[in-house]
Amino acid sequence: MLPIIGAVIVTVCVIGGYMLEHGNMSTLFQPIELLIIGGAALGGFIIASPMKVIKLVIGGVLGVLKGKSYSKNDYIEVLQLMSEIFAKIRKEGLVSIEADVDNPKESNIFSKYGSFLSNHHAVDLVADTLRTVMTTSIAPHELESLLDAELEAHHEEALIPSGSVANVADSLPGLGIVAAVLGVVITMGKISEPPDVLGNSIGAALVGTFLGVLMCYGFAGPLARNLEFAAKEQAEYLNVIKVALVAFVGGAAPQISVEFGRRVIPGNVKPNFAEVEEALRQVKK
Repeated sequence: MLPIIGAVIVTVCVIGGYMLEHGNMSTLFQPIELLIIGGAALGGFIIASPMKVIKLVIGGVLGVLKGKSYSKNDYIEVLQLMSEIFAKIRKEGLVSIEADVDNPKESNIFSKYGSFLSNHHAVDLVADTLRTVMTTSIAPHELESLLDAELEAHHEEALIPSGSVANVADSLPGLGIVAAVLGVVITMGKISEPPDVLGNSIGAALVGTFLGVLMCYGFAGPLARNLEFAAKEQAEYLNVIKVALVAFVGGAAPQISVEFGRRVIPGNVKPNFAEVEEALRQVKK
C-alpha cells in the first residue's frame, strides 16, 4: 500500500505543480511518448533478462505492492518455533523430529506457525539444517560456515530483482531523450508552420525527456530501492534462524539458543526479553 501511496503523491505533486503554474495539460499529455519510453524500457528489460530473472522481478514487484514486511510478531513466532523444536530434540532426541522436517506442512509443530510456514525459504533452511545435523556429524563451526554460504547465495539471488529494476531505471532518462529527439525530428518537418504550431510541437517533444526523468527518479528508482530493502529484510530474518540453530548445535540450551537468535533481530522489530519469555511460556502451556 505505501508504494502506491508514494506513487500517487509523486504524480499529484508533479502534475499539480505544473497546473498551478498554468501549464497546458494538453501539451503534457503525450501517450505516444509514454509508449515509446515504456515500450523501449520493457523491451530492453526482456532482452537483458532470462525467464528466471523476469519471474523473480514480477514476484518481487508483487511483494512490494502487497507491502508485507517482517513484524515483531513474525520474529516472536519464529523464536517460538525454534524453542519448541529445540525442546523436543533435547527431550526426545533428533530422531523425534524426522517426520516434522520431512513434511513440515503436516507437522504438529510447524503447522502452528502459519507466517513461518508460508515462507518457503525459512522452512527449507530449518528443515535442511536439521536433516544435515541428523544424518552427519558436522561440527558447529562447519555448520555455521555452511549456513553462511547458503544465506549469501540466497541473498545474492534476492537482490536480482532490485538490480534489474535499477538497470531499467538507469535507462529511462536516455530513452526519454530518444523520444524527445523523435519529437524534434517531427517538428523539423513542420518548420514552415506558424510559431504557435512549432511551439506546441517542441513542447510535446520535450515531454519525452520529462517523462524519462520522472519515471526514473519518481517511480522505477524508488521501486528498485524498495526491492533491495525487501531482500535485506529477508536476509535478516533468515540470519536469526541461522544464529539460533548454530547455537543449539553448539550445545546451548533451548532457551539460550533462542536468546542468541533474539539478539540479532533488527532493533525496530526486536522483542525485549520479557516479551520473548512470555511467548515461550505460552508455548510450554
